[in-house]
Amino acid sequence: MRVSIVGGTGPFGRALAARLHAAGHEVVVGSRERERAEAAAAELGVTGATNADAVASVDLVVLATKADGALDTVRSLRAEMGSTPVLSVASELSFTPGGVLPTAEARSLAERLQDEVDAPVLAGLHSLAAATLAHDEPPDEDAFVCGDDAEAKELALELATGLVAGRALDAGPLASARALEGMTAVIVNLNKRYRGHAGIRVTGIP
Repeated sequence: MRVSIVGGTGPFGRALAARLHAAGHEVVVGSRERERAEAAAAELGVTGATNADAVASVDLVVLATKADGALDTVRSLRAEMGSTPVLSVASELSFTPGGVLPTAEARSLAERLQDEVDAPVLAGLHSLAAATLAHDEPPDEDAFVCGDDAEAKELALELATGLVAGRALDAGPLASARALEGMTAVIVNLNKRYRGHAGIRVTGIP
């Protein structure tokens, strides 16, 4: 599969690119600055390009920008992405003295992204961390993907399968993205409290 990672020079994007490359996918790392993308890509053994060039002629776009820049980014790339499916991995979080909270927005970030593009939007990989993806071995956890377009979801699940030692699981329609994005807040709180790198495994599914 040919995959572009928009915002691919950040910690999660770089770890994801390395893992996908190791799994045999053709990866294009995107950034607003071509030089930055090409420098990161050279280290990872993949291709680097501007975000606009990165999303051209790929099977799946992974949106790995920070949550606060996600909507503006997809608006700027709408024409270039066309009908190519978009996998959103970001979560809007609030860091408070009492802990990390999920967004107070009524709709998930992924659902709001769907309003901005012509392509199907999926949400997933929220329980995976850059630190665990960067290990030599795949993290011993499951990965989750949700979305409304069946063919696009199959692509995202295929991608997720190569990232973890566990399973890539269909977590339902795009409306479930709110739960997946909120899961990130739970995991960050667990990591802070127990000084670890929490992951999720689902039991009771064959």
